[in-house]
Amino acid sequence: MIIIDNALKARAAAGNPVKVGMIGAGFMGRGIANQIINSVPGMELVAISNRSIDGAKRAYTEAGIEDIQVVDSVGELESAIAQGKYAITEDAKLICQADGIDAIIEVTGAIEFGAHVVMEAIAHRKHIIMMNAELDGTIGPILKVYADKAGVILSACDGDQPGVQMNLHRFVKSIGLTPLLCGNIKGLQDPYRNPTTQEGFAKRWGQKPYMVSSFADGSKISFEQAIVANATGMKVAKRGMLGYDFTGYVEEITNLYDVEQLQQLGGIVDYVVGAKPGPGVYVLATHDDPKQRHYLNLYKLGEGPLYSFYTPYHLCHFEVPLSVARVVLFQDAVMAPLAGPLVDVVTTAKIDLKAGETLDGIGFYMTYGQCENSDIVQQQKLLPMGLAEGCRLKRDIPKDQVLTYDDVELPEGRLCDQLRAEQDKYFAPEKVLVTVG
Repeated sequence: MIIIDNALKARAAAGNPVKVGMIGAGFMGRGIANQIINSVPGMELVAISNRSIDGAKRAYTEAGIEDIQVVDSVGELESAIAQGKYAITEDAKLICQADGIDAIIEVTGAIEFGAHVVMEAIAHRKHIIMMNAELDGTIGPILKVYADKAGVILSACDGDQPGVQMNLHRFVKSIGLTPLLCGNIKGLQDPYRNPTTQEGFAKRWGQKPYMVSSFADGSKISFEQAIVANATGMKVAKRGMLGYDFTGYVEEITNLYDVEQLQQLGGIVDYVVGAKPGPGVYVLATHDDPKQRHYLNLYKLGEGPLYSFYTPYHLCHFEVPLSVARVVLFQDAVMAPLAGPLVDVVTTAKIDLKAGETLDGIGFYMTYGQCENSDIVQQQKLLPMGLAEGCRLKRDIPKDQVLTYDDVELPEGRLCDQLRAEQDKYFAPEKVLVTVG
C-alpha cells in the first residue's frame, strides 16, 4: 500500500489531516504516539485515553508535545479538537463518543476493558484499529458482525506479526500462487515461563514482565496465529501447532512440511523456533502452472512444490499509522475475521492447579494458551484463554491439562463472556433436519 504516503501528503497539503484517538498509552502506545506526531504528515493524534492520566500525558510529552488539555466530558474533548489542541482523559468512552475523530487505535491489550471500548466505538460509528490480538482471538468474529452492521471497519494492524503475515498472504495470492501456510519465526518457546523468569528482559526494554512472559510461554503467538487463521480460512495441524525447532534459513522451511497434508487441511498457521533471519514471518505457497514454476525456479525460489516467501522483520508501532490510513482513506482492513472462528486459543495449566483458586491473567503464573481448531473447542467445551482470568476452579487440574468450561465458575456480569456466548450461537453450525418416512 505504498499509495498511502501520497494520500497522506494530500491530506496534509489540504489542511485536513486524519484525526486519530488512541486508547492505551503503555509501551506500544507511546511508540505509536511518537510515530504519528513526528513522522506521519497528514495525520494527527488528537486525543489519548489511559486509565492513568499520567500515562496519557507521558505519551505526548515523550513525543515533544507540552501543551496538553485534560478533558472530562465529550463537550470539552470536541472543543479541544476543534481548537487544534491535544487532549488527554481517563475516560475512554469520551474518545469513542466525540465528533471530530476519524478512527480509534485500541492498544490496551485487555480483553474485558477492550470489549467495552470496541463496542462503544462501534455504537458511535468509529473505525477501530486494534493492536490487541488477545481480544481479536477471543471475540473478534462477533465484534466484526457489530462493526459491519454499523458500517465501520474493525481491523488488526500492520507491523505486528499477524498483519505482516496477512500482507504477505495477500501479495502471494495476488501473483497467482496458493498460500498453504502462514508462519511466524520465534526465538524462544517455553510454556512455563512467567513474570519472574522474564523480569530481567522486561526491565531491560521497559516492558511489563507479564507481557514479555506471554511472548515466551506461547500465549501471544497462539493469539496471533489464531487471528491469522480466522482471516485466511486456515486451521492448525494439531493442538499447539507443529512448532518445529529449526535453525536453518527461512528458504529451507519448505522441507519441514508435506504439501499434500497442507492441501488436505486447506492450509495451516504455524511457527518455527530459531530460523534465520528472525524475527520475521513466512508464507509457503504452491503454483499449479508448470510454466510459472519454471519462472519461479529462475527467480531462485526453487523447484517447488512449496515456495517460501518471507518478511525478515516486523516493525510494530512504526506501521500502525499506515493501518489507520488504509482504513480511513481506502476502507481497506489490514486483517479481520472472514466469518466465524476457525482457530481459538485454549487455556492450559502452567502448573498444578487447585480447586478454589482464581486464575490469573495471560502471561502470568497459572496458565498458558494453545491454538486449537474451533470445532474441537466447541465439541469439548474448552475454556478460551481470553476468558480465563478471574475464573474460579471447581476442581484440581494437573499441569499441562487443557481446561473446560465445566472446570470453572465464570465471574458474573462480564461483557466478554456475553459476547463470546453470542459469538458461539451466531456462528453455530446449522443443524441438519432428517426426515423419516
